Amino acid sequence: MSDKTRPGTSRDERLKQALKANIARRKAQAKARARDDEADSGGETEESGDG
Repeated sequence: MSDKTRPGTSRDERLKQALKANIARRKAQAKARARDDEADSGGETEESGDG
């Protein structure tokens, strides 16, 4: 443990990376759902805007 300055740093980095990956995955899922909804409705949506 002499090479680490703080024992919690690696955990914090892991959590940060996991959160970043989770957000990216959710964004991709939301984008895919929006695309599917747009295709189902013929391109017209009731709501407008990026959200």
